[in-house]
Amino acid sequence: MKSRICVFTGPTISAADARLELDALYRPPAAQGDVYRAALDAPLAIAIIDGYFETVPAVWHKEVLWAMSRGVHVYGGASMGALRAAELADFGMIGVGAVFTAYRDGVLTDDDEVAIRVGPAETGYRALSEAMVNIRATLHAAEAAGVVTSKTRLALERLAKTLYYPERSYAALLIAGRDTGIADTELRRLHEWLPAGRIDLKRDDAIALLRVMRDHRADRLRARAPATFEFQHTVLWDRVVRSIRTSRRRKTTTTGRTRRRKPSPPRR
Repeated sequence: MKSRICVFTGPTISAADARLELDALYRPPAAQGDVYRAALDAPLAIAIIDGYFETVPAVWHKEVLWAMSRGVHVYGGASMGALRAAELADFGMIGVGAVFTAYRDGVLTDDDEVAIRVGPAETGYRALSEAMVNIRATLHAAEAAGVVTSKTRLALERLAKTLYYPERSYAALLIAGRDTGIADTELRRLHEWLPAGRIDLKRDDAIALLRVMRDHRADRLRARAPATFEFQHTVLWDRVVRSIRTSRRRKTTTTGRTRRRKPSPPRR
């Protein structure tokens, strides 16, 4: 591979923008098997930012553990990566950012906090809804700026949480707020403040993750990461691996190169 670092990203931060922070091989959001495939190329590090879920099997914890058992440094943050890093931190996966910390410490527990609806690859995996973690951060910033009161901020947070994640947006939230009787003056101030005041916590965390990896590249990424656990082979693991390898050989034989499948949204 051209780079010894592989990063899975998409709607949270584009590959073009991410490349400004870290020179790496950028791949689309990860699905089950993608981390395993990446680890077969023996990179020094893999980072998970975005990943598929729901309509496509999500990145499997077992494949992350397998990559780490082979000495690959695995990082996660911002979105799907934050979830996996919080779940696997005790095994050595490196989490970065506020979203990761909130999941690790139990402040956040629901997967839908980072879930969004995303456009197809042709759109650059453009986000078509707003992540709950971004809405929370934005409403806190609005309260701090005196745009809304604490009571209104709490009410809007509760309303946003009731919205189905593919339908979450500030426009939908303002309409819901108006329908439930929140003061028009506060909603109007929030509407006017939002374009400049909106917080993209997931993107901020993704940038922080890339910068941590850039800093680590000079020292800790020069060598393999010693595993702190013994990887356990199971019947299910062997079955999935055989399926992945068969699929990889078939695609390589047919096309001359491995072509990525194009699952439909939603994604994280």
